[in-house]
Amino acid sequence: MYAIVETGGKQYKVQEGDSLNVELLRAEVGDVVALENVLMISDGSAVTVGAPYVADAKVQAKVQEHGRGRKIIVYKYKAKKNYRRKQGHRQPFTKILIEKIEG
Repeated sequence: MYAIVETGGKQYKVQEGDSLNVELLRAEVGDVVALENVLMISDGSAVTVGAPYVADAKVQAKVQEHGRGRKIIVYKYKAKKNYRRKQGHRQPFTKILIEKIEG
């Protein structure tokens, strides 16, 4: 059984037992969060597709940790104008473990 869920403006294909990094969630480590924006559920034989979301479906996930991704460098430059700007960024994330798919 798997589901496609939407969180943080992105879509993820998840199965029970999967661990993945999603956009930062406002939850403490160890909390169980419910991802209610379920776009599709498949149990192997039947597929349920929402319009846009599947009614009465949710995915329960446990928050494992919060962190920040690897650093990226943003560099702006204009030729012959002596304009240079260097900026770094590390995107925050939440690592979750998928416990249960309901629906």
